[in-house]
Amino acid sequence: MKSNLRIILAAFAAVLYGNVVKAAAPGTFPHTVFVGGQAQHVQGLAYDSEKNCIYMSFTSRFLKVDMQGNILASVDRIQGHLGAMTFNPADRKVYASLECKDDEIGQGIAKVLDVKAVSRADSRFYIAIIDVDKMESIGVDPENNDVLRTVCVKKAVEDYAFSSGTGDGAYEHRYGCSGIDGVTIAPEIAPRKAALYSRNPQPAKMYLYVAYGIYGDIDRQDNDYQVIQRYDLDELDRCARPVVFGEAHVSGPAKPGKEYFVYTGNTNYGVQNMAYDPHTDCIFLAVYKGKKPQFPNYSLFALSIAQKPFKASLKGGRNSSRHLQLSLVEPIEPYFVNPSSDEASGITGWRFKWGSCGLCPLGQGLWYIAENARDKETRKESCTARLYRWTGKPDGPFKAVE
Repeated sequence: MKSNLRIILAAFAAVLYGNVVKAAAPGTFPHTVFVGGQAQHVQGLAYDSEKNCIYMSFTSRFLKVDMQGNILASVDRIQGHLGAMTFNPADRKVYASLECKDDEIGQGIAKVLDVKAVSRADSRFYIAIIDVDKMESIGVDPENNDVLRTVCVKKAVEDYAFSSGTGDGAYEHRYGCSGIDGVTIAPEIAPRKAALYSRNPQPAKMYLYVAYGIYGDIDRQDNDYQVIQRYDLDELDRCARPVVFGEAHVSGPAKPGKEYFVYTGNTNYGVQNMAYDPHTDCIFLAVYKGKKPQFPNYSLFALSIAQKPFKASLKGGRNSSRHLQLSLVEPIEPYFVNPSSDEASGITGWRFKWGSCGLCPLGQGLWYIAENARDKETRKESCTARLYRWTGKPDGPFKAVE
């Protein structure tokens, strides 16, 4: 019964949440879209079905690319770590994570761009909102215009800056927060309502979900969860401000609408890319796998949005406070959503080489997944957005389309 219900719910999801992405026929997608010659490695990608193009972030550069890999327009000199991204067809804007911080990642970006490194006191985390229809040329400057606006994620700033003090047992970065990275647009996470079975279901309200980066320190136990926050898209738009170099504004929602914890075990820098897929009705989390031996250390996880969040204290947490939590998917239907399951930890997931640098569902079980590479001679970075089909199999959740 549970398996049948899941299949029915997923079928309705494609209709109910059809505003997320308009699926094209499988034959219309090139099997690969290649972009090379970039100074920094690819962080995320998103597909625009209306314009039939792909958006890519290369850390401090944002590209609009046609389906033959030609760069049509770009936003350059982004002074921070532009990470994972998602495209919202409802307002035709890309939402991406943007980190401006003092750690080794921030220092490395400052060196590449030849700008002053951000101080600890000025470390900020933003949602970058990019109006892709205003990108009309290569080399658009992000400063002081409305092509790129930013919204401060205040809770992430607070958790990153947290320090418990000095002495034995002192620690920094609440929950191991290193900033933010994975983002996606999806409906509310909640059990399905009866309206789902209406003949004319109304499109659901969509939210932006933002995942923390999590330091992979193997000597602490409070960093074994993924932290995901939910934000109202209209509120983000109201709070957004143009970029002004040298200014670290704090305009943003006072707190997220919801904050969830997902027990995945240790990862290295948390959720690198996150994507909601109406075909499976799941949010997927792609990570750099962790190193703690007590966990299976999967690189891909999934959670159903048709679940009821629950409250419980965190395993390995530093206090007994109860937090809102989400469960990972269980093996439900062969070749549909069928992860491996680790009996000792209860964690489910997959081992898959790609996804951490870009994960983009296209509809009908098709995905573009970024495969990054570096040229040994030129040291330049490239991205191959390769077309995959979802299988859900424990030993290979995606299969390249040939």
